[in-house]
Amino acid sequence: MSDLKELCSGLPLDPLPPNRERDPNVPHAPVRTPNLTAEEQRLALRNALRYFPPSHHATLASEFAQELRQYGHIYMYRFCPTVRMRAYPIDQYPCRTRQAAAMMLMIMNNLDPAVAQFPQELVTYGGNGQVFSNWAQFRLVMHYLSEMTEEQTLVMYSGHPMGLFPSLPSSPRAIITNGMVIPNYSSREQYERMFALGVSMYGQMTAGSYCYIGPQGIVHGTMLTVLNAGRRYLGTDDLRGRVFVTSGLGGMSGAQAKAAVIAGCVGVIAEVDEAPLRKRHEQGWVMEVTSSLEQCIKWIREARASKTPLSLGYHGNVVDLWERLLLEFERTGELLVDLGSDQTSLHNPYNGGYYPVPLSFRQANQLMSTDPGRFRSVVQESLRRHIKAINKLADAGMFFWDYGNAFLLEAQRAGAEVSKVGGGATEFRYPSYVQHIMGDIFSLGFGPFRWVCTSGDPQDLAVTDDLAAEVLEEIAADVSERVRQQYRDNIRWIREAGKHKMVVGSQARILYSDQKGRVRIALAMNQAVAEGRVSAPVVISRDHHDVSGTDSPFRETSNVYDGSAFCADMAVQNFVGDAFRGATWVALHNGGGVGWGEVINGGFGLLLDGTDEAAKRARLMLNWDVSNGVARRCWSGNTNAYETIQRTMEENRQLRVTMPFPVQDEHVLDRALQG
Repeated sequence: MSDLKELCSGLPLDPLPPNRERDPNVPHAPVRTPNLTAEEQRLALRNALRYFPPSHHATLASEFAQELRQYGHIYMYRFCPTVRMRAYPIDQYPCRTRQAAAMMLMIMNNLDPAVAQFPQELVTYGGNGQVFSNWAQFRLVMHYLSEMTEEQTLVMYSGHPMGLFPSLPSSPRAIITNGMVIPNYSSREQYERMFALGVSMYGQMTAGSYCYIGPQGIVHGTMLTVLNAGRRYLGTDDLRGRVFVTSGLGGMSGAQAKAAVIAGCVGVIAEVDEAPLRKRHEQGWVMEVTSSLEQCIKWIREARASKTPLSLGYHGNVVDLWERLLLEFERTGELLVDLGSDQTSLHNPYNGGYYPVPLSFRQANQLMSTDPGRFRSVVQESLRRHIKAINKLADAGMFFWDYGNAFLLEAQRAGAEVSKVGGGATEFRYPSYVQHIMGDIFSLGFGPFRWVCTSGDPQDLAVTDDLAAEVLEEIAADVSERVRQQYRDNIRWIREAGKHKMVVGSQARILYSDQKGRVRIALAMNQAVAEGRVSAPVVISRDHHDVSGTDSPFRETSNVYDGSAFCADMAVQNFVGDAFRGATWVALHNGGGVGWGEVINGGFGLLLDGTDEAAKRARLMLNWDVSNGVARRCWSGNTNAYETIQRTMEENRQLRVTMPFPVQDEHVLDRALQG
């Protein structure tokens, strides 16, 4: 408790903490290459020093300048706290309101070394998903939150705390924006420059909104994707003996190994960086590890034959793995892979998001910092090889999909053969998982609903698991067959969640639910807090990757075909609507998933403290948070969304949505356009 009080006391200035520089025992972000001019370097340094009194400028200026030269960014390592970074029980945080304490808990969870990808660079996941831009911002935010009352709102500009501003008790306690750049300047090159200057930040999705819950947050969605891919492409629910090949074991992609085993298949995941591979193996998420392609092929054959679920981590480049699988097919006629995808961080292809063949991990890191142009060429050549092998295996009967990480988008930009003949602007040779596998669940109102038990007590999580399962089972008895399958999958998930030991960091859980389920689960949890069955408040949230939260033409809105896939009204409206309907905090981001300049997305956190006020907020905000996106998808012409929002209006007479009249006779258009 005394450590947290000290942590929340503001910037330590008298005396300055010792400069310990970077910890060699934790993974670190790749060196950034912003290519600043001499004048821009001066500006970056001036911007960093404005957090500190002039009496410290002489001391700090030289080390900040060294960080900028050496790492391409000023992280202010001197101010990285020595206190263990983790989600402490909510009652241990010094605060004037539990709403602020909830945010402190969530922030520290995002920076927990067991959770964060590059903790000292304040990167939670995705290679560059920042919580803050530097450690001064972290310390100031924690101080502001400890002092905040319920008549103040913390305003966050791309990691920078602008300050506490007077507001209403019903207002959000924090308003967060990340990367809100004028559209014509939202390029990768401008991003690198603005991040180095300390004026903008890439918050990914739940990194910069303080809502990440570790790789479990994507396990469930990945499991559902693999299960539904089996149903769609293989015609079966039984994936025993089926092989799923992909890449990445980092912050989000680390979920793939666990999800594959839960789905019952053989998951083979390539990872070039030994640190995340070792972390997932130690956590029990990866069952076997090898750097030998021979051993990899041997284990695949054995697991296929025995139909034993297996998560196999291949320490090497995924291109080498795909090419070896192709070689086995060409030699023997045996297709060893049924399903394929990719979760390399291709939203960030030239700064550590994608490691190309034939370079080693170390060689790639060196080349990207010393010769970015050459590195870019090697990445693009690797992507062409990558796709060539996948195309040949797909022609042989393997089913491949894009995981919304800009894999096909960047492959297309590299000149790989991924175009779809006659396809639209968001279509490729292989579908996005949203388009073919998961897309219509958004139109049904289903998406990733999350909660965190702020007590840190596993027993509270077990109680909330049971509550959620009971709610879903009750609702599932009276829904259409199309919706019932989604409920079945999620009831199975939540009933088995505890035994799969997925908690990393905070005591958190995720499931996919529709509007009715989310509202009723939240109300049940709030009531359990009020009655003492859950010992402390619960934070509810969701991934930004959801029904209404994200406008992303190559992922979340890739199956919107009325021409509005590149419009961002839905995500912005959702952010604003959540704010005035009761969210404890809200966030709006440029980028996330597919990358900077490609996406606008937002999220929220809402504290359930057992009060009637919390129940009112949850009911009002969660209904909006789902109906907004369903209404938009309905207007775009989606029939599932039409039926969903029609049914919702029947249940809530205050909801009135503009419904589309589809053109029933295409000849009307033909005649009109022919003059």
